Amino acid sequence: MSNKPIFVATHPRACSTAFERVFMTQRATIQCVHEPFGDAFYYGPERLSDRFENDEQARIDSGFSQSTYLTVLERIEREASEGKRVFIKDIDHYLLPPNAKPASVAPSLRRIKRGVGTNGDEHHANGVNGTNGTAHANGHTATNGVSNGTNGTVNGSANGVNGHTNGHTNGTATNGHAVNGTNGVHKPYPYNTPAEPGNPTVMPREIQERFHFAFLIRDPHFSVPSYYRCTIPPLDEVTGFYNYDPSEAGYDELRRHFDYLRHEGLVGPRVATRPDLHLEDESKNKETIHEICVIDADDMLDNPPSTIEAFCRSVGLPYSPELLKWDTPEDYEFACFCFEKWRGFHNDAIESSGLVARQHKKPAKTEEEYDAEWTKKYGSEGAALIRQAVDANMADYLYLKQFAVKV
Repeated sequence: MSNKPIFVATHPRACSTAFERVFMTQRATIQCVHEPFGDAFYYGPERLSDRFENDEQARIDSGFSQSTYLTVLERIEREASEGKRVFIKDIDHYLLPPNAKPASVAPSLRRIKRGVGTNGDEHHANGVNGTNGTAHANGHTATNGVSNGTNGTVNGSANGVNGHTNGHTNGTATNGHAVNGTNGVHKPYPYNTPAEPGNPTVMPREIQERFHFAFLIRDPHFSVPSYYRCTIPPLDEVTGFYNYDPSEAGYDELRRHFDYLRHEGLVGPRVATRPDLHLEDESKNKETIHEICVIDADDMLDNPPSTIEAFCRSVGLPYSPELLKWDTPEDYEFACFCFEKWRGFHNDAIESSGLVARQHKKPAKTEEEYDAEWTKKYGSEGAALIRQAVDANMADYLYLKQFAVKV
């Protein structure tokens, strides 16, 4: 059984923090790392997101303005050095350029030496995350190739230190930098780095090999309005997210990364708890030790013990009913510490004391009933934005749902 760091890839508002708290109870044997790649995605010199692009002070105040994808990996490597099994829960779109833009390797990951504390060849990334710091550009050389399969080309050029262009900006390349067409601000993305064939992420395949990937999903009818609520008053003053950006829904990125991992033989073809699914012909490798493990949040909320037990069995963790309880002062203080950097997003999970099956499953609703509910809570404009995002992401959710564990 694999002892690699577990990487639970998810999208926003998938009950993922409650899921993570299950494993935070096992501090003697499991080292949880909470959403580390958001540091680089939102705030650092390799940032892919536009959310804080025009607010340098917010990036500085975050404490992560110097975080790169390498420093994130270095932190994870340090956590792994303590001898515990590392458990990472992160938003998968932090690894992909927004709006299906072509991906190329993050500049800090281009040259990283094989292994930590070794003198190996220049080929493998050593890291697994540091919250802030500067990139150490010595080590791994990324392979050349084409982009993530969207259009087969590398999109634009930039030095990866001080510039970014994504689907929300329109600019031209000037002196090797992506430039916003309105104010001339240099942006980190697109990077002036090679792409890997078929890889939709900024992380080289050889680094992804080091993780045991699993997946957590939730119906957009619930995740999208939950995220929207965090970007409007009164929560926006706490979260610092003052607008809802549909590109952050995360389903498209999760599906494309999921399919890439399958194609590369990094997960599958066996599907956890699903002998009815036969996917041997869909992977270039006949078998891996990492079966496909997809957890649907609503299944987990309906039947926590069996769902968590199935997950543990799949990724090689011991299961005990005690995993589902976190009601001590130490548990509370640890959760507050871990979730501090994403204030306002995790209040419910912080205040919870365990994972208990809900007494009644969510009742089936018509689309008209959902619209009426959202309109009542968020007004017609908010409801329209939520509806647009839900409709845009349902196909990707249903695609991933077909692989969900059954208990």
